[in-house]
Amino acid sequence: MNDQVVQIVAEALITATKIAGPVLIGTLVIGLLLSIVQSATQVQEQTLTFLPKLFVAALLLVITGAWALRTLEGFTRELFTLVPSLINS
Repeated sequence: MNDQVVQIVAEALITATKIAGPVLIGTLVIGLLLSIVQSATQVQEQTLTFLPKLFVAALLLVITGAWALRTLEGFTRELFTLVPSLINS
């Protein structure tokens, strides 16, 4: 039973990483590019990076939202099919 629990937790972490990855990478890239532009122009206003990051995060959520929901649905279905075997053991 402990092996199954460890496997479920590992699969949950991998699924969470897959789902959060595109948004985190997108905002990281935009933040890096904007910080390079700010350093080159010597404009150090912190609020300038907020809206582009917010826009990219929203855009990526719209683009990858259906895939993320399908991934979560598949994980949840697998988890619910494992419940009887976890109860019996």
